[in-house]
Amino acid sequence: MTGSLSRPAALRTFLAFDFGTRRTGVAVGNSLLREASPLGSVAAEGAARFEPITRLIAEWQPDALVLGVPCHPDGTPHDNTRLAQRFGRQLRGRFHLAVHEVDERYSTTEAIRSGAADVDAASACVILDQFLRSLP
Repeated sequence: MTGSLSRPAALRTFLAFDFGTRRTGVAVGNSLLREASPLGSVAAEGAARFEPITRLIAEWQPDALVLGVPCHPDGTPHDNTRLAQRFGRQLRGRFHLAVHEVDERYSTTEAIRSGAADVDAASACVILDQFLRSLP
């Protein structure tokens, strides 16, 4: 599956993921509004998580994906860093879409501070908002 490459750059749609081993938060946004909205969380592990993700990609037809990659506060990688990057490679391989990695340090803290009902989806919003702000 691929997003529409014929869309103007100002109308690119992105799905973002806050990867977790048991739950993965998902958000959607576009480069025109530069604002993310939570879509919920995928509460599945391993390969089972790809069924609901496949449905989301079919529904939203994103042009690219955004993935939060965790690391220690000093920026060094840890076990979850490698797991998230592996998930990113799986997304790229399954859906043939670009996967943009974003430093997700403190996204969960920000989501909790906002009082979000679904912290994982809210964290995905924080990640996507950060990515959208970085676009030219």
